[in-house]
Amino acid sequence: MQRYFVQDEHLDGSVSIKGDDYFHMTKVMRMNVGDSIIVVFPNGQSAYCKITNISNEKVDVTIVEWENEARELPVSVTIVSGLPKGDKFEWIVQKGTELGAQAFIPFMATRSIVKLDEKKESKRIERWQKIAKEAAEQSQRTFIPQVHKPLQLQEVIELSRKFTHKAVAYEEVAKDGEVKQFSKILSNLKQGDSLLFVFGPEGGLTAQEIEQFQEHDFHICGLGPRILRAETAPLYVLSAVSYQLELSR
Repeated sequence: MQRYFVQDEHLDGSVSIKGDDYFHMTKVMRMNVGDSIIVVFPNGQSAYCKITNISNEKVDVTIVEWENEARELPVSVTIVSGLPKGDKFEWIVQKGTELGAQAFIPFMATRSIVKLDEKKESKRIERWQKIAKEAAEQSQRTFIPQVHKPLQLQEVIELSRKFTHKAVAYEEVAKDGEVKQFSKILSNLKQGDSLLFVFGPEGGLTAQEIEQFQEHDFHICGLGPRILRAETAPLYVLSAVSYQLELSR
């Protein structure tokens, strides 16, 4: 069943769907009066709804029954990714959303090749946010992750003060066989906690960047004996969090 996120509150048990979602419902899905969809409201509540009217600008639906199944990770995970080349960050946003990430932050690391000017940045963020929305609908989530503007290292460090746990994936410690830090974080995660996890771009993080993260109490983690690509490592972490908190308990 198709899922749509709306900005309206369910004040009278009905809601109108407009814009891109209206186009998708009427032109792509070719829905008709009487068809059913799931609507997700700004507070995260979702409901089974029935289409009651279709006009030239909007689709009106009425709430039939509330959906009660929990679909979000028990902890809030924010992915900070050293901005990679090409469409790799789009992949991270799409698949990371499917795996339950709460937010994504592009990180202008020393070895990030991509440099965004203000005009490109705005368009990229808009596209990334659209990808997050579509992935949230596809994966039946009740929350659309936020994609933030690119941050510098010191801005990431300042933001990290708000999180329960903060960590960095670093391939050099993985090469040395470090396996305990990430396992320790997973064991200590509790419902309602927040986790900020930093990943480098294709060239990895520099020793100077790692030193600054260490000075601000980030856990420096290896992610196993195999070195993961920049777009793979965040998905590994999200999968491990899901297994620890949703499947193994």
